[in-house]
Amino acid sequence: MTPQIQEFLDRIELIERAIEQEAKIRRQQWQTHFDEHKLRFEKEVLAQQRRFKAGLWAYVLTAQWRHVLCVPFIYPVLVPMLLLDVFVSVYQWVCFPLCGIPRVQRSDFWVFDRSHLAYLNGLEKINCAYCAYGNGLIAYCREIFGLTEQYWCPIKHSRRVLQAHPYYHGFVDYGDAENYLSELTRLRSELKAMHKQSVKTEDGL
Repeated sequence: MTPQIQEFLDRIELIERAIEQEAKIRRQQWQTHFDEHKLRFEKEVLAQQRRFKAGLWAYVLTAQWRHVLCVPFIYPVLVPMLLLDVFVSVYQWVCFPLCGIPRVQRSDFWVFDRSHLAYLNGLEKINCAYCAYGNGLIAYCREIFGLTEQYWCPIKHSRRVLQAHPYYHGFVDYGDAENYLSELTRLRSELKAMHKQSVKTEDGL
């Protein structure tokens, strides 16, 4: 990785932190609080939210026909998502320790907090949970395969990759045969260091 690319990545990290800080301010504006890792709203805010809640039957009976038509095609996708979740999880639990790659924590990628919103009815909350699970699963898999790629084939592509995983920009340049093996060793060593650190953290050291 060149110093210029590292500088750009550092800038991106600063911007992401600034975005999160702004989001935190917005959450405070809506009087959202975290009490012992649990989300809660002020009672006045909950009462205000309930004023905008659509009743379940009214929500179903007034649904647009195109939304109803989508239902048989949306929810069956949950089956392959669950299978993907199981297979990818087993893969990383078995293979990552063998290769010295740090395991990915599933809990870091799923956030199911929309059920606390009083202006959503039961069906809307189910739909929100579906989307949260799907997007969390993709992010979880992306992290696992990003680490896998760093171990087995850390080479950049010849053209731009949209929304590349966070490890991609540290890969070896496309066509750089001279430095590939040395960089491969370095990148694998980075993963082993991350693995050792994660084990220490789990052991409470």
